[in-house]
Amino acid sequence: MEDYYNVLGVQKGASEEEIKKAYRKLAHQHHPDKTGGDDGKFKKINEAYQTLSNKEKRAQYDRFGRTFDGAGGGDPHGQGFGGFGFDPSDFQNVHFGGGFDAGDFGDIFETIFEQFGGRQRRATYTHGSDVEIQIELALEEAFHGVARKISFRAFIECESCNSVGYDKKKGFSKCNVCGGKGEVRIERKTFFGNFSQVKACDDCFGKGEVPNEVCKTCKGKGRIAGTRNANVTIAPGIEDGQVIKVKGVGEAGEREGQTGDLYVAVRVKPHQVFERRKADLFMRKEIKVTDALLSKKIEAKDIGGEIFSFSVPVGSGFEERIKISGKGMPIFGSSSRGDLYIIPSVKTPKHVSGKAKKLLEELDGEL
Repeated sequence: MEDYYNVLGVQKGASEEEIKKAYRKLAHQHHPDKTGGDDGKFKKINEAYQTLSNKEKRAQYDRFGRTFDGAGGGDPHGQGFGGFGFDPSDFQNVHFGGGFDAGDFGDIFETIFEQFGGRQRRATYTHGSDVEIQIELALEEAFHGVARKISFRAFIECESCNSVGYDKKKGFSKCNVCGGKGEVRIERKTFFGNFSQVKACDDCFGKGEVPNEVCKTCKGKGRIAGTRNANVTIAPGIEDGQVIKVKGVGEAGEREGQTGDLYVAVRVKPHQVFERRKADLFMRKEIKVTDALLSKKIEAKDIGGEIFSFSVPVGSGFEERIKISGKGMPIFGSSSRGDLYIIPSVKTPKHVSGKAKKLLEELDGEL
């Protein structure tokens, strides 16, 4: 059995972020649609990520060397398998005599697990991969909210067979490999003794029957490489780096398997006028000395294009921020807004007339 940590190239104690980062890199590198892509490696990478990105599945994998989807329990007395005193995953690369490979530990424990009321055999399907797309927004778009149509390459449902992978009209025949049972029994010789394991039949995917005619378009997969289109609505106040999940819009699964999800990573571009800090905005505003000294009303425009006025409070120092409440960015998911902070930048004239200079000297004497 594959070591999922080795598949993703991470250590056993890797963080969720390290696992996610490794998955993205490898999935992008080996995607079947890319030049030099490898469908087999891509499937292994996806399988490893589906396990290690799920806390419950990862805990099962770390303990038993595999996961038990839909399991009802291990030990009937509620003790689990901890009493054995070892982690089966530690033996994956060790070989014993008598034709036994310790990588079979996972299969052995699955057999034991099923004997204690574990999962029922069912048809096997391959879950579609999740897809992550990055989009860029202007700050104004992040302020108002925006609807975007996104297109990306991915596995999509095969329209020729409606994603089932075969021609329904041609019917089915009993699987010759499992005799219609949907499962096969495998005998394994181990140092614990002989184990008889029941597995889902690979030929009929656990159904017990095989289609008389496989879909020629998708070769029985139920999906093909194509272009997926998705409409994404981004609410006002979205922040840079925020990720939006769109359920069921990722890659199609095999043979009507569950479709993956789409994750839209949003990048909000820097603005020439406004600097954003969460829901608050900061801007520099050039003003005249007299406007500051006389506390005149000064007009400005907020990020939404609305014109407002403010004045420099008496006694304020240069570069001192002036707070304009409720003129910042919308707070994501609410009807409130952050604040706008104006940093005045006093503009001095290039030339001062004699009259103006005399008035300034008189003013200087009063200050």
